[in-house]
Amino acid sequence: MPKHVVTSAWPYVNNIPHLGTMIGSLLSGDVFARFLRLMGEDVLYVSGSDEHGTPIEVEARKKGVPPEELVNKMHDYVKKIIKEWNLEYDNYTRTHNPVHIDFVRSFMMDIYNNGYITKKKDVLPYCEHDKIFLPDRFIEGTCPYCGYDKARGDQCENCGRILHPSELINPRCVFCGRTPIYKETEHWFFDLSKTKDKLMSWLEKNDKLPSNVRNYTLNWLKEGLKERAVTRDNSWGIPAPFPGAENKTIYVWFDALLGYISAVKEYYLGKGSLEEFEKTWLNPETKTYFFIGKDNIPFHSIIFPAMLIASGKPYPLPYVISATEYLLFQEEKFSKSRGIGVFADEALEILPADYWRFALIKMRPEQRDISFTWSEFYRIVNTELNDDIGNFIHRSLSFLWSRYNGVVPEPGPLGEADSEMVKEIEKTADSVIELMFSVRLKDALNEIVELARKANQYFNQKAPWETFKSNRKDCDTTIYVSVNITRTLAVLLNPFIPSSSRRILAMLNLGDIKPGDYTEAGKLAIKPGHRINKPEPIFQKLPQDFLEKVDQIVEEARRKVREKRPKI
Repeated sequence: MPKHVVTSAWPYVNNIPHLGTMIGSLLSGDVFARFLRLMGEDVLYVSGSDEHGTPIEVEARKKGVPPEELVNKMHDYVKKIIKEWNLEYDNYTRTHNPVHIDFVRSFMMDIYNNGYITKKKDVLPYCEHDKIFLPDRFIEGTCPYCGYDKARGDQCENCGRILHPSELINPRCVFCGRTPIYKETEHWFFDLSKTKDKLMSWLEKNDKLPSNVRNYTLNWLKEGLKERAVTRDNSWGIPAPFPGAENKTIYVWFDALLGYISAVKEYYLGKGSLEEFEKTWLNPETKTYFFIGKDNIPFHSIIFPAMLIASGKPYPLPYVISATEYLLFQEEKFSKSRGIGVFADEALEILPADYWRFALIKMRPEQRDISFTWSEFYRIVNTELNDDIGNFIHRSLSFLWSRYNGVVPEPGPLGEADSEMVKEIEKTADSVIELMFSVRLKDALNEIVELARKANQYFNQKAPWETFKSNRKDCDTTIYVSVNITRTLAVLLNPFIPSSSRRILAMLNLGDIKPGDYTEAGKLAIKPGHRINKPEPIFQKLPQDFLEKVDQIVEEARRKVREKRPKI
């Protein structure tokens, strides 16, 4: 059976992940990996903390601590948040570990020995005050493409264009604010153009790439691929392995991208089965999935596959690159550096993880930028999660508990409404599976919500509170169908809200969900005579004054997390 390697973009640990990071990579990858497991597929889900490069050095300098002290504390805290969000990685690791460092140095030497990397002179900004070159986030300026005035030396956060520091307009050192001079230095460059034909062939053959990824990549290829420096002059990073590069480090993006491979290697090393690593990542049948934000598209659709090609080894090129558009925060872009938005630890002080998991997937910006608003969050939680899903489950199970002593009755003949509902259960399960395989997570969740809406309509139409006395056999049928709808909802919702799914299954007196169960989601699996446990409400509505008090609620959440965050 071919393996599936699911990955999420490695979050920088210079700060706490925000909701944009969660939906763009970490949460989306988790939902998809859970789905594959429940389909009985052989899957590994990996990621880790991105700990090298200028983002970390900038933050460490600001706090006056060594970079290693910063990343150690932040990595532990981010891992704690990931667990609290119920993200189920097979290996959530870090780039500052021996397995990754050795793998990156070895991989980069393969590319070097294959003739893709050469040494060249480059002219880079240099701060005379701080006595350092200014790569990547050591320098800011105005983007020459979109005019954003806080573009970085390697990429514009606003438009996503990859930049060279010399392209910035009005550049300034992030530490002292002074205008740099330009000095000559030597660096090692990866000649991307040598991989263009193979990249184009992969792009043409792969019909699984979403349109935003395909179009962005085609535009890059049409403009012509340039050489990209793979080394930096900053000190915090993986030492470059090339001859004569003793004082250089590997550019953090080349470093982090290879983490998708090294994390799998580390996983199998821990199990004492290194041969399984080669069967996975050196297997052309392996399907690899990457969950990222759209600003990371060029690194995953150009640079990473180019590196795989240049290695000369049979690494499978990306199968799916799921790049979300931006999730904005009340019309502004989420930004860790500027403190805009809600951060992952703050969110959990407001509501449990499943509420956020559900709402964020409902807002997932799959086709266009979407703005997170508290009013939409309020609507999703109260209307779709509580009224549509929670209400149906509680009213149907409570009726079964109170009128039938919790024992599922033998159904009578299916009437028209019953037959239509049974067809709807099967149709929804099939549709959700198809959408999930296409990585259309938001559409899949919408289908589940629609099933719950129709279930409520069915329950109202059948009115079992009346037929219990007037037409008992019809009431038996209604409750039999309804309890099976509840099971279907519990199974289909599991990748999205796993804790709530398990609670529903426990009330149904069913065992925990197992690999392969998703394939049976549309069947009437609960039989007459089955006894359920006492039902309780699954969700709670947000109070009516939530929107009026939301600023106070967020501020209180921030106060609480300030006490919990690492003291650096």
